[in-house]
Order: sequence, then structure tokens, then C-alpha cells
Amino acid sequence: MGRPKNQTARREALVDAAGRAIAERGLEGLRIKDIAAEAGMSAGSVLYYYPEMDELVLEVHRGAVERYLAARQDDSDGVADPVERLRALIGGGLPTGAADPQHSLLYELHRRADRSVGHAALMASLFAREVALYTTVLEIGAAAKAFTLTESPADLARNLVALEDGYGLHIVSRNTRLTPDEARRLILGYARVVTGCADL
Repeated sequence: MGRPKNQTARREALVDAAGRAIAERGLEGLRIKDIAAEAGMSAGSVLYYYPEMDELVLEVHRGAVERYLAARQDDSDGVADPVERLRALIGGGLPTGAADPQHSLLYELHRRADRSVGHAALMASLFAREVALYTTVLEIGAAAKAFTLTESPADLARNLVALEDGYGLHIVSRNTRLTPDEARRLILGYARVVTGCADL
């Protein structure tokens, strides 16, 4: 019974190591030996657990999406006031800077979406679930009369996620003309207009 637990732990360690290697080096030219070095294992051990690099990279993507969504959920859960909840969501959706490991990893992995059904599904799922987070808070705010929405909650939510994604890409791409604080200010400005809430 101990061996399956050990194998699960090894697989998880490899996924974590591969995520670090991808965030540091990118996907282009990523080698088994890079992942092995990061994990403190032999290349043969990596291949034993993941004979196909694509399978390992897909697991990294899956884990990164789930961790990111859990963090976003935590940012807004327990915040009763819809204005503060929307502010918290906007604050948590942007990279902290060019070296933000979580966002850098996600943007790098999303590049596989045009060549892989699995990666495309993960990217689409992330978008849909982020939209759902925003839609919920916008609906709650509208019901509480805190927001007067200019469009449907779902459409506004899609735009908020798209703004985060677009600004986030510039931030991790080291665009020195756009800081995380400036991006947050711009998104909050949009949110004020479309919710009619001057307190955002």
C-alpha cells in the first residue's frame, strides 16, 4: 500500500519541478534533464513516471489552472460587500510583476492551446470559471443595488477577464510602460463606468 502513495508523491514532485523549469526557461527547448535536475531525480526516473513530455506538461497546466483559480476564489470568498468583493477580484487577477511565477507559467502554457486539444480545453475552462467569478459578484451587486450595470453581467465579466489577460500579458512580457498598479487602476476605471459605482 505504501508504493502507490510514494508514486503519487513522485508524480506531484515532478509536476512541481516541471512547472518551475517551464516558468524559468520557457517551453522552447525544455529538456527532460532540466526537469530531472529541478526535481533532484535522474532523467530515467522522469521518463518512468512520464514517458511522454506532453503528458507531463499537460499535468503542469492542469495544476497551474487549479491553483490559480483557488487563489482567486480565496481572494473573494468571505467578502460580503459586493464593491469590496469586486475590488478584491480585480486585485487578484493581475501579475505582481514581470517575474510573477504563477502568471508567467500560465501564459507560457497557454501557448500550447493552438496545438493541443487538452491545453485549449484548460485555457477555455480557466476563462469560463474566471468569468463565472465576476458574473456572480456583478449579479450580487446589481441585486443589492450597489451596481447599475450597463450590460449583462456575463458580458461585463468577459470584458473584465479579457482586460486582466491583456494587461497581464504586457506585465509578464516586461512592458515597462505598464505597471501592475497602473493596470489595476485602468481596470477599476472601466469597472466604475460599467457598474455605475463610484466607490470602486
